[in-house]
Amino acid sequence: MAKVKFIRLAEVINKKQDKRVMSVSIKPTLYDCTGMIWFTDIQLQEGPVLNGYVPHTESRLEKLKEDGSIKNPVWFNGVVRSEETIILFNVGETSAGLDVHIYPKLSMSAGTVKLSQGIGGQQVSFPREIEKDADLALLASTRTCTKNGASEPKEGFYQYSAAWDSKHKVTLEKGKSARVLFTMQEMQDGGEPF
Repeated sequence: MAKVKFIRLAEVINKKQDKRVMSVSIKPTLYDCTGMIWFTDIQLQEGPVLNGYVPHTESRLEKLKEDGSIKNPVWFNGVVRSEETIILFNVGETSAGLDVHIYPKLSMSAGTVKLSQGIGGQQVSFPREIEKDADLALLASTRTCTKNGASEPKEGFYQYSAAWDSKHKVTLEKGKSARVLFTMQEMQDGGEPF
């Protein structure tokens, strides 16, 4: 399988009259080609100089490999009472998305369950009550938040683990406890420089 390559193309569009542009139609046309091509992030801008850009990370990241095989996801589990900071060890070369499951031992009031990075960044909270023994799942791998398999609202960010070690604050309703499970697929830089 060929490696995915990012190629940035830029074209100048000259207006026929000095008037405001109301719409633009783009019709990619290819001749004498084989393979697959994706067009992403079409950007129109005014002026003589191009703005900066950042290529999509999918072409740059691969699952962490050990001895030529993809390493299995890693799991961290425990019990939290009221509030704890969990330290996760990520031996990948870069950040990795986290899938988090919270299983309350008692029902928790709306807005009392929160997750965050370090001392409070990238916080997410859950605005509804969470019943005893529910499976509250915040899954970065699928960009979903569910409770017992049904869609559940959240306010804030999906969680991730920084490379090497990262701190994760779990906050629950005061005096209550829950089982927690963190899962991540460690990642490595797999792309070639552009």
